[in-house]
Amino acid sequence: MIARRTLAGALGLCALAALSACAPKPVPVAPPREITFTILSAENQASMSPLWTPLLDDMSVQIGVKVKPFFATNYTSLIEAMRFNQAQVGWFSALPALDAVERADAEVLGRVVDAGGDATYKSVIIVRKGSGITLDKLLACGQRYAFGLGDPQSTSGTLAPMAYLFTPKGIEPSKCFKTVRSASHQANAFSVANGVLDVATNNSVGLLFFQRENPKEAARIETIWTSPPLPESSIVARKDLDPAIKEKMRQFFLTYGVGTGPTADRQRLVLKGLAYGGFRPAGNAYLDPIREMQASQALAAAQAGKDPAKIAAAQAAFDKIHAAAASKRAKEPDV
Repeated sequence: MIARRTLAGALGLCALAALSACAPKPVPVAPPREITFTILSAENQASMSPLWTPLLDDMSVQIGVKVKPFFATNYTSLIEAMRFNQAQVGWFSALPALDAVERADAEVLGRVVDAGGDATYKSVIIVRKGSGITLDKLLACGQRYAFGLGDPQSTSGTLAPMAYLFTPKGIEPSKCFKTVRSASHQANAFSVANGVLDVATNNSVGLLFFQRENPKEAARIETIWTSPPLPESSIVARKDLDPAIKEKMRQFFLTYGVGTGPTADRQRLVLKGLAYGGFRPAGNAYLDPIREMQASQALAAAQAGKDPAKIAAAQAAFDKIHAAAASKRAKEPDV
């Protein structure tokens, strides 16, 4: 009896082994032959391409996959390219980075720090020097000024001035100013310098590029408002990008321009051209200030509408986002 059971057990194990041998094995996912990296041509492609090409060439060598740039003049195009897998990685400012995370199944690989080591920058409002336009005059409205906002998806060109300046004061730009148009930071800076626009939004990094590329025009501009610090740009990748390639890319950014020797010195020159000091670790929680800013703006709009139900809903949404962000910051203070 024991012998039969032993034999039956052995036959059962053999059958399981046979079934296991016949079962289809997972097919390894082949690494991509090429990766498309998106870049906003906020200034223009002709000036941005020479700045980014050396970094992308270095990345291609380190990760073993060719990386090609994709330039576009608005963030919506870049987000849609990532959403439909026409691009796999990109450099985004904070608001479009959040949109890519929420709409294009992406994740943050790392954040930018500026040449001084700061991981923040600021939105600004600029006027032509000698115009006599002050912040108080601007906020008095009266449809006196031609005003330039940034790309609708721009953190510094649209979200920050709305969230921190206009919405809290109950100001709707289209009703406050004579005309309102949206354009790139460079286009707005040129328009203010040359008197085409009276006032426009911009940011501290954009003005640095403008000063370097167009010193005569930059000398005709002054700042009348500066926002609280904003999260700097980040590197965002699709979640379904090959994990090994994604990790190589993460390590590339975190080590770029670090160390001593001719290679590190050359990489730091590349970063200097981009007005960057390097890259630091970051996750999706890095974008929490943008979530809070959006929720704050929605709450202010609900309060202006004076509908108790909408106010309660907006307040609850803000409280939830604020509490979640505070919890994440406590657990991950570096991201």
